[in-house]
Amino acid sequence: MAGYKYLYKKQHHSSMKSKTLGLIVNPIAGIAGKYAFKGSDDPRLVQRAIELGAKPVSPGRAKEALSILKPVKDVLRLLTFPSIMGEDVARESGFNPEIIGEIDSLRTTSEDTKKAARIMVERGVFLILYAGGDGTTVDILEAIDQETPILGIPSGVKIWSATFATSPKNAGLVALRYLWDEIPVREAEVMDVDEESFRKNELNVELKGYAITPYEPQYLQGSKWMSPSTTDELEDQKAIARSVVESIEPNTVYVIGPGTTCKSITDILGLNKTLLGVDLVQEGRIIARDADEREILKAIKNKKSKIIVTPIGRQGFIFGRGNQQISSEVIKKVGIENIMVIATPYKLSKIPILRVDTNSSEIDEKLKGYIRVIIGYHQISIKKVQ
Repeated sequence: MAGYKYLYKKQHHSSMKSKTLGLIVNPIAGIAGKYAFKGSDDPRLVQRAIELGAKPVSPGRAKEALSILKPVKDVLRLLTFPSIMGEDVARESGFNPEIIGEIDSLRTTSEDTKKAARIMVERGVFLILYAGGDGTTVDILEAIDQETPILGIPSGVKIWSATFATSPKNAGLVALRYLWDEIPVREAEVMDVDEESFRKNELNVELKGYAITPYEPQYLQGSKWMSPSTTDELEDQKAIARSVVESIEPNTVYVIGPGTTCKSITDILGLNKTLLGVDLVQEGRIIARDADEREILKAIKNKKSKIIVTPIGRQGFIFGRGNQQISSEVIKKVGIENIMVIATPYKLSKIPILRVDTNSSEIDEKLKGYIRVIIGYHQISIKKVQ
């Protein structure tokens, strides 16, 4: 799947003195990520995550993006929806936004997102900057199609679409460049995963359409690429798995991330790992399946532990996409030196650099640099993490 179809037209900006930006914050996006709920589309699971102590993710990430735009706030007209859908973070970030529309401040829905996008287009915004995940992207696409460019601040559990920047701050940088430097735009894939199937360990991905997004390849992610099921790919996965299995240490908890390459390890061990979850393995048995952050932290407390992950195809993320259960707190407890990254040669060839987005700038910085990637039986490659 291509991350975009082709370069699209530039949007003409009438004045260098005044730019209009729309801001939409989906307040529940990503809130269930650490709890292994696979998304935030089901309000019952969102409520359950809140009862378990989940805190909103998207407002803080929206603030990170706005921090980049703060130097131009006096010449930026910012339109947003009331309260938790943008007003709060805009004011906390030092902006004086123009508030449009109305919402129930205690509960927002996808219809609020669609309404916000529609009004913003009618008000003539140059760009809609939104904090959310794939579900939010689909809502905006349904509301405005390709009438106005959109740009995602990655905040959800599902972030497969090519409309997202690689980090909140990079979303701010791309927005700034688009509004003032007039970088071009592209047609970017909007993808979504069926959450009910996802929770049943089935991956059903659907292309929902194409949105118009500013084109800045250095700071934008591509859509997720699925690993091929060729004989060579499967054999490479088995070779990686044999190498990892030979290195398994006693009295150690292994936190094994999602994906077919990671699952190949437990297949060799004769264990039935979840394909899309994070499972914990110790002494040749699974001690927790589809574990959330709390279960992981409990299992590794005062124990030696290691993390095994594989990068997201094409996007290159090893943390922060699809495995938010392996949080910055988990990584801190395990230790950077105890992280194992695995990927087949073909998969790695399609990834220029590896990326991290743990929602902790401290951990992200510690992870950056160069890392060993196991690519076969006793074979490694050195890859840059950015």
